Amino acid sequence: MRLSEEQIERYSRHILLPEVGGKGQEKLLDAKVLIVGAGGLGSPVATYLAAAGVGTLGLVDGDVVELSNLQRQILHATPDVGKPKVESATERIRALNPDVEVRVYPERLTSDNALEIIRDYDIVVDGTDNFPARYLLSDACVLTGRPLVYGSVFRFEGQVTVFNHAGGPCYRCLFPDPPAPGTIPSCAEAGILGVTPGFIGMVQATEVIKLILGVGRPLSGRLIIYDGLAMEVTEVTIDRDERCPACGDRPTVTELIDYEIFCGLRD
Repeated sequence: MRLSEEQIERYSRHILLPEVGGKGQEKLLDAKVLIVGAGGLGSPVATYLAAAGVGTLGLVDGDVVELSNLQRQILHATPDVGKPKVESATERIRALNPDVEVRVYPERLTSDNALEIIRDYDIVVDGTDNFPARYLLSDACVLTGRPLVYGSVFRFEGQVTVFNHAGGPCYRCLFPDPPAPGTIPSCAEAGILGVTPGFIGMVQATEVIKLILGVGRPLSGRLIIYDGLAMEVTEVTIDRDERCPACGDRPTVTELIDYEIFCGLRD
């Protein structure tokens, strides 16, 4: 594709960067990124990727906007309360950058629809908030060969890494077994500082852009742990597990399963 005069002006600060330039901006406009979850993490990710000119954004979320979301979910505003999140998110993204095509999936990602949805995208972003969804998303990305930019938040803390990229580890390599039900409280139970997902989502968006452009050193095999109270960032190495049932040398996860049963949430 060729950039228009308006696009050259819009993305001029990108184009000035040697690592991006006009060719890199064209790569961004050609890219397709799926964001699963339009909440605390999905909001900053979608906002920054739309502003950067990522040409196609898919949004998967079956929830509606609630008043308690607005403390951190910056895609949505007070008049949006009661609207489907994918609807208010689409309005915000289109107002920010009309170059971006928004594809919406007003539903939960499930074992029945995940592979079909993910295959249409180059990169997947994990903005989910529960363990069944994380294992499902990781397995689906392994099966479809898509890199997964993972993020999670808890109170004042967060984590970011890139799974399933260039022979790197997947989510199961880091967490082979799900935690026992009820041992890790949700944000609704434990609380979350509103800016924490903003920080983690910003790092996720950065990793997506790096993957699209093919620049820098992706977080594959490295987990960033952020502590907002101490304002410290720690890096931990993650190795691919050769015995991993999903991405190992002899995988046994060859299809998607019932992840609520896997995580012990029901019989």
